[in-house]
Amino acid sequence: MPENELKDFLDSKVLQYNTVDFIEPDPISVPHRYSLKEDIEIAGFLAATIAWGNRKMITKNGHRMMDLIGNSPYDFVMNHSEYQLEQLEGFVHRTFNAADFKYFIKALQHIYTNHNGLEAIFIKHQTEHSLQPAIHELNQAFFGISHQTRTRKHVADPSKGSVAKRINMCLRWFVRNDNLGVDFGIWKQISPSKLSCPLDVHSGNVARKLGLLERKQNDSKALAQLDTSLRLLDPNDPVKYDFALFGLGIFEDF
Repeated sequence: MPENELKDFLDSKVLQYNTVDFIEPDPISVPHRYSLKEDIEIAGFLAATIAWGNRKMITKNGHRMMDLIGNSPYDFVMNHSEYQLEQLEGFVHRTFNAADFKYFIKALQHIYTNHNGLEAIFIKHQTEHSLQPAIHELNQAFFGISHQTRTRKHVADPSKGSVAKRINMCLRWFVRNDNLGVDFGIWKQISPSKLSCPLDVHSGNVARKLGLLERKQNDSKALAQLDTSLRLLDPNDPVKYDFALFGLGIFEDF
């Protein structure tokens, strides 16, 4: 497909799927419960962390996480007691369990207390064209307090070859603002041009069929290749095409 036809096709799919109807069945509905910036960040980060497997179950468990922390994510993170942490016992989503959940609360408290919050890490460590180095720095800060080795697998590190799909997804939520009501655009000092597509099995397969991606393995090199292709289509907002790739893969079995 010629590049201009491919762009027109994908642009039409973005318009089809980037609507408020997308919100309710998606994990993004979890941070949409809130209006306070820090609540959106924490709810989004937690929901994105468990975003693998069945979409309906991800969304259900994301909302359950919010119920367990009293529907006040930032207040719970900053002011929780050990007794309140124990109330998280029993939560599980696939391999993410209560021990991981408790650590995430403590690590987020560390991030907001000692690093001025999630956004500050990304502002400080963004490069001219990418947020992937900043994801590595987030990983380092996140595990800057005592932790179980098992929990490390739940926060990706691009420097080790990870596509960091779930973190790239919540970065899309926080940075993009196209006034269509899906993404939040609450991080004003980071350009959407630096975002990377949340690459997974579905989006990767669609991207390969469309000629946007040649590398067969979903890794950081594949992500860089997909970034390059999408930025040719729209250098200012390349990750809007996540809606197109996702919709084609999930809803249209493309």
